[in-house]
Amino acid sequence: MRKGLCMHLSRSRLMAAGIAGIALVAGVSVPAEAASPAKASTASAETAAVQAKPAKTSKAERKRVDSVPTPKLGWYKCYGIAECATVKLPLDYDKPKGAKTEIAVLRVKAKDQKHKIGSLFVNPGGPGGSATSFALDAPYFLSESVLQKFDVVGVDPRGIGASANIKCFRSVKAQTAVLNKLNIAFPVGAKQEATYLAGAKALGKACSTTGKPLSGAMSTAEVARDMDVVRRAVGDKKLTYLGFSYGTALGEYYANMFPDRVRALAIDGNLDPRAWVGAGSAGNQILDARLHSANGAYRALKEIFKRCDQAGEKYCAFAAGNPETNFAAIAKSLKAKPVVVSDESGTFTITYADFVGAELGMLYSPYAGESTMQLAADVAALIKGGSSSAVSAARASVLHRIRTARATGYDFPYDNGFEATMGVVCTDGTHPKNVASWPAATTVRDRQAPYFGKAWGYIDVPCARSTWTVRDEDAYRGPFTKRTSAPVLLVGNFWDPATNYDSSVAMSRQLPNSRLLTSNNWGHTAYGTGTCATGAIDRYLLSVALPAKGKVCAAEHQPFTEPIDPGGVPATATTMSATAGKRLPPVVAPQPVSILTGRR
Repeated sequence: MRKGLCMHLSRSRLMAAGIAGIALVAGVSVPAEAASPAKASTASAETAAVQAKPAKTSKAERKRVDSVPTPKLGWYKCYGIAECATVKLPLDYDKPKGAKTEIAVLRVKAKDQKHKIGSLFVNPGGPGGSATSFALDAPYFLSESVLQKFDVVGVDPRGIGASANIKCFRSVKAQTAVLNKLNIAFPVGAKQEATYLAGAKALGKACSTTGKPLSGAMSTAEVARDMDVVRRAVGDKKLTYLGFSYGTALGEYYANMFPDRVRALAIDGNLDPRAWVGAGSAGNQILDARLHSANGAYRALKEIFKRCDQAGEKYCAFAAGNPETNFAAIAKSLKAKPVVVSDESGTFTITYADFVGAELGMLYSPYAGESTMQLAADVAALIKGGSSSAVSAARASVLHRIRTARATGYDFPYDNGFEATMGVVCTDGTHPKNVASWPAATTVRDRQAPYFGKAWGYIDVPCARSTWTVRDEDAYRGPFTKRTSAPVLLVGNFWDPATNYDSSVAMSRQLPNSRLLTSNNWGHTAYGTGTCATGAIDRYLLSVALPAKGKVCAAEHQPFTEPIDPGGVPATATTMSATAGKRLPPVVAPQPVSILTGRR
């Protein structure tokens, strides 16, 4: 069994529960660098919308997609509450009668079929997340009003989930030999870098040879085409869509490839599509130098340090002394000497990269403040050592995380999660030529965004152009400025550690007829973090009603506002989901990772 798979290899990330509502409150604290761009971008997008006419689907895209006969979906009952089907669609839409790939579709039917609006297509992100699994989860995270009026439909992207899978290696044994070289959160030092780059190069070459032809036909554009055909197959004249994280890219692509086929399109936690594809000279930069995910994570951590210090030890587990200085001391200590912890189940080593990866994983939660600072306090106690009850509790807490993470490893069957992610990332965009350029580039990013520059920076290293040589000739690279037939709702939150809030601002500036809704919640994406953001998205999906210009939603929870219990989190954190009867959507993002959390 593989031990301690890094987050790159993890298949999904389930956010912490806690969705009880709170109304919008006045006087929301807005980061100075984020407040004015949101308003300016909204105004510019809407001015452009007034001046421009709706765009049309291009002749080339109409020829590709509309030449495919509307498939008949042979629905059958599955998973107790759903219906499943598969459909064979063109591997290459320029050859609609040529080779096919099998696409999996799942729907949970609307509770009120008599008054149904239509289908709501959903995607959880990744890339590599399963949209069919996400749709199956819909009753647990979508609001009742949405479940009443929409069939919730998930279309697994080609190569991913229940669709025909990309497979870059001929056996699990061959795959393991390569992935074991990538079995760390991120490399530190020349020796680890050499091993990691060798593994990345081997993966890229395997997907460019054994992984063909699917590895060359997995771009987001192909998924948008598949989704348009399935939209027609379920009987919807136009698309209603809700996408999270990387799923926003799918929404952005659809909006620009099929702008006159949009009924309502809500995208939460946006990627900047021009940065994603590496438009212009940006294609010579690593992905995080364009997306600035590390900057978003560091901005969130810096704010947590500030609030922890202000709140004091009654509310924050890491408040003794200066949190920022003490955190840096932990990092320095782990770089010099990893911590070894053990119990009856085994002995485990915690490195600097493990610690940073774990902190990044915890920034994904609405309780990011409490979680990150509790982990810092636990690791600080382990570094200090001794036999106190605090050290024993810290050891038990950290070992629990390690055991949970390592239990997710596998030998059989073949798991293509990492290959699925890379199949999209590498075919969607342009990347630097040689893997050898990543160490220097990530070092620069780590100076610009301490701790997280390397953690995020290594995500696309298998995509080096001289390594990942297979191409999708029909990948879409813009423009991303088309005016859609209906307004698009963009949602971004200030403290997102993966899809930087600035990317939502950038997207709102590019896309005419769009409106940006801002949230002050913590964690990754905004839906489910309070009644303001959730209600605004629900209303838009149901009636295409946009929130007010410049709207900023208050989240249900802010860090360090309640006394902590011995576990380091507010007591209400474990009861909120029961109050609302829902949990947060299991959003997936392309995140580096840690043996301490074992999740994206």
